[in-house]
Amino acid sequence: MTGRTNVARRILLAVVAGLGVGLFAAPVRAADDQRTPGETERAKLAPIVIQNYRPHDARGINVFESPKLEGTPYNGFALNWGASFAQEFQALHHSNTAVPVIVGGVNTNQLLKIGSGFDNAMATMYMDAQLARNIRLELTTYLSTRHHNETWVKDGYLLIDGSPWENATLDNLMNYLTLKVGHFEVNYGDAHFRSSDAGNSMFNPLIGNLIMNAFTTEVGAEAYVRKSGWMGMVGATGGEIRGTVRQPQDRAPTYLGKVGFDRQLNPDLRLRLTGSIYTTSKSINNTLYTGSRAGSRYFDVLVNTTASTSAQAWTGDLQPGFTSKVQAMVFNPFVKWRGIELFGNVEQAKGRTAAETSDRTWNQYAVEGLYRFAWDDLYVAARYNTAKGRLLGIANDVTVDRVEIGGGWFITSTIMMKTEYVRQEHKDYPVTNILNGGKFEGMMVEAVVSF
Repeated sequence: MTGRTNVARRILLAVVAGLGVGLFAAPVRAADDQRTPGETERAKLAPIVIQNYRPHDARGINVFESPKLEGTPYNGFALNWGASFAQEFQALHHSNTAVPVIVGGVNTNQLLKIGSGFDNAMATMYMDAQLARNIRLELTTYLSTRHHNETWVKDGYLLIDGSPWENATLDNLMNYLTLKVGHFEVNYGDAHFRSSDAGNSMFNPLIGNLIMNAFTTEVGAEAYVRKSGWMGMVGATGGEIRGTVRQPQDRAPTYLGKVGFDRQLNPDLRLRLTGSIYTTSKSINNTLYTGSRAGSRYFDVLVNTTASTSAQAWTGDLQPGFTSKVQAMVFNPFVKWRGIELFGNVEQAKGRTAAETSDRTWNQYAVEGLYRFAWDDLYVAARYNTAKGRLLGIANDVTVDRVEIGGGWFITSTIMMKTEYVRQEHKDYPVTNILNGGKFEGMMVEAVVSF
């Protein structure tokens, strides 16, 4: 009971600390006082010309799946370009208690010396095209990320919310049905909608993503049915981050599903609750928890002196090593009452590598709270995240805990700054593992431009 009590206490302290400042900083306002954060007469937003579209600027905050409503009239073919840029200043320090392991005269458990400075900037480019009424194409290109400094296509897919043919039956069906086809960010869970993705961290109130970052792109299709706030989705993909026809005996399709409810219950209160599953029986290289080519926001933490920033791009993340078989499920509650938002993540994943004969299990929990004030231009936020499970080669379970407390300022609807204090601890690792007693903490500042 002591462990559970400590977890509950940390969750409570993190949320209360983050929300407390905001609750006393400004009076609670009604929902009808809301506007797009940062929007002013001197910083007007570009009109939306693409249907069923989630904007890349502040208008996309708290938008999850691309909206079913058209959003804008159809006026023929339209093309929209956008981009995102992110730059962090990092002031972190790290330490561990691992015993020296000497290989070739080098202590492989000695941590790389780090100091304060600017991390590598990241940039993303978007191209959205309206091809027909309620049919659009989205293409996302990473211009520069931590893992890939060169230009790299993230995804490209069709989003179909209407029939291309004049047919009453199809038109009626498409009032409720959405098809997503191509190479896309798979819709497992809701955390990926609130995460930083290369140059765009506009939708993440803090700087880090979850410790186990369920984020990957795969080739396949998803079908959605939505009505009166209810949603159901089924999908199938190739199960890997890239397409291939090699080694068919070692590969199988990935199947995913999602059900949920999302409704504005009254002018002040919005409630959303979803459950997702993701399963594949065999894969050459599944990347559900290793698919972010942008890498982690925490550069060079808890790595040894031979590490490189790009090759070890996921420092601070936990990658369970489920490269062959994966079975994952997650529940995500989201509540917004006036300026207060609460988001949760309750997740379990089982899997193994091709060389293993039994599954390993990981459990991840996260709770995030924030308060928006000053007509949503400012906010304070806090997140507690913990992951526990077994890694390949380690007999016992290990645990990773992270606390983030920070806030942000929308200078305009396309320009924002945010900062956070972060502390992460690694527990129960063997004394010969570099993460034994590993921890990092300090301050982060991030500037974001997204349009």
